[in-house]
Amino acid sequence: MGVEAHATNERVTGRRWTVRLDPVGRGRADVRVSCSRPACAAQVLPSAAAGRTAAVAHLKAHLRAGPAPRPSAHCACRAEECHTHIRPAGPRERPVPWRCGGAVVLAVITDREGRWWQVMECCSRCAAAHPAAKVVATAPAAEAPARSDGFRADAAAPAALAPTFSAAGPHFSHSAAPTAVPQQASAPRSAPRSARPPRKRPPRGRIAQRLVPHDLRPVALRDELTELGELFRAYQARTEPDLAMLADLHARKAEAFNAWAEVTADTGLRLDAQRAEQAAATARLQHLHRIGQAPDGEGPAVARLLTAPAQWNHARAVLAHVAQNAPLPGAEARLLVVMVTLRTAQAGVGNLVGQDIKGLPLRDPEHLVGQLVESGWLGISGTVEELIASRPENPTRISVPSLTPEEDDPGPFTFGRKLRPKLSGWAQRVVGEKKLRKGKTEADVRLLALALATGADGEGRLGPGGEGLGLDALASWCVVDPGDLPQLVDRLTAADWLAESDVTDTLLTGRLTERILPLGCPLT
Repeated sequence: MGVEAHATNERVTGRRWTVRLDPVGRGRADVRVSCSRPACAAQVLPSAAAGRTAAVAHLKAHLRAGPAPRPSAHCACRAEECHTHIRPAGPRERPVPWRCGGAVVLAVITDREGRWWQVMECCSRCAAAHPAAKVVATAPAAEAPARSDGFRADAAAPAALAPTFSAAGPHFSHSAAPTAVPQQASAPRSAPRSARPPRKRPPRGRIAQRLVPHDLRPVALRDELTELGELFRAYQARTEPDLAMLADLHARKAEAFNAWAEVTADTGLRLDAQRAEQAAATARLQHLHRIGQAPDGEGPAVARLLTAPAQWNHARAVLAHVAQNAPLPGAEARLLVVMVTLRTAQAGVGNLVGQDIKGLPLRDPEHLVGQLVESGWLGISGTVEELIASRPENPTRISVPSLTPEEDDPGPFTFGRKLRPKLSGWAQRVVGEKKLRKGKTEADVRLLALALATGADGEGRLGPGGEGLGLDALASWCVVDPGDLPQLVDRLTAADWLAESDVTDTLLTGRLTERILPLGCPLT
């Protein structure tokens, strides 16, 4: 009998599992959603927003289908001695672990950036100690042990209510409007007639994982901190960044935290204020670089056609892909493949008109397009003659099968629909630059212009640190012999593209002229 009782009263450690959102690879937009439960397979989504939506839906499905919290389970963090919930201590105090206690609950914890969500079967004290925890279910009261007289201590009490779940599931930091989760109803207690209703304290704000005290004075400071916390959470829910707005928020946070530190004499708040000032300066500088302006006192900036480092890297990625996967030899074929690739890079399909091809320095454009179609690299909706004769009001639909994304293969490029036309327009501006057209430069010269536009630093100096570009790599890209490169360099110098150019046995040094800098994609 004693053995059976021991087996019945034995408690198990609470459950715990995590849903994560991780990048698939450097420079790629798609993300991987994974779950620590053994039966759940990882899935790849095209963007962080789609991955976050899928992760939250996956977690809600687990919460709806899974069992309720068990009243006899140990707190899930007991194995770690509550190290995740250690109370902060002062400079002369030792940190004290939060003690376990209260009813067993299912709590959902997420990080501020929305990269992981963890479900824990833990005690209510530990759930309350974590500022980001959301309780989604509460276990019924544990059955009381039998008394010595044969009756149970709770024999006269009503049966425990079943745990209740939120109808909409848990809400996380990126949700637009959090909804209160219904808790288990408690039995009403009779109160004396003279008892007064408890006074409700004003809601406490939260900013940067800190709770704003409801009795903080002055009241204007308390309201400012509460409002800033709400504004930061609203900014995290935006689909597109606004660096100017973010810089203003960090500046306001720095000022508010400095005032908070003066009131409370808290050194940590003063350090947080300094970090907010640095974040504001960084965000403001990034905003100026994005819009093509220079910080005060640094002189005029270059108004570039492509404004962000990510766009410059994508342009280089397209040229590298064409260099490795060009279906036909020759400089003219490579130049045409570059322009068609940029028209179809995002989905493998696009529109083309005759002027797009006639504007390129091609000796026999019909024959060259026909070769691309015969090789299977290019598909067109009509004939080659119809493509050459098509006009903007009636473009020809084209497709490149090797660039068409599939379920298990998103394709060679990771940029989105909005960036594709920007890259295509940039390449057309470089290839069709006014002096290159007037000089009737050939395809190999214009390929060299593309290479130099993506191979200079922010000041226009060729190569990393102005050390120059290798002749072998340039000759391979332009589809010419290395000995023919000096002639191409002379053509670009005459077209006012290059200055101070020098060709050695292995390197091309020099710099882009001032008028070409807006077309450049600086090396970072």
